[in-house]
Amino acid sequence: MQITDMLDKNYIIEELKATSKRAVLAELSEILSRDQKGLAPGAMVEVLLEREKLGSTGIGDGIAIPHGKLKGLDRLMISFGRSRQGIDFDAIDGKPVHIFFLLMAPESSTGQHLKALAKISRMLKDPEFRNGLLEAKSAEEMYRKIAEKDESY
Repeated sequence: MQITDMLDKNYIIEELKATSKRAVLAELSEILSRDQKGLAPGAMVEVLLEREKLGSTGIGDGIAIPHGKLKGLDRLMISFGRSRQGIDFDAIDGKPVHIFFLLMAPESSTGQHLKALAKISRMLKDPEFRNGLLEAKSAEEMYRKIAEKDESY
């Protein structure tokens, strides 16, 4: 499974405008909805916020991997966003989050989205990779770094 099969170059936000959890989820959902007819960003945000009630997807080290399942979605989709200033996302370490991978899966999905979550988590354990994403000068450079890391797993 390749993350870049689900993460289109157009699904990367070089610098998030959002300053809150809800706004981050909305911004990252909106770019996914552009390519998926009938997919409402508001519905995605509600699904994601419901998942957040179970426990924050802010996993520490400046990383969050919000995820959810949505009726009507026909494939797993991933968006990526960066916030240099950091956003309070109720992360388990209490620190602001700078790196966001958002995953939206079809309601019927089981294994595929769990494999994607696990792979992204493994990739992000590498501090050099995280720093590369934070220091990247463009969305294209971010995508290239993600693709390179993706290939090595």
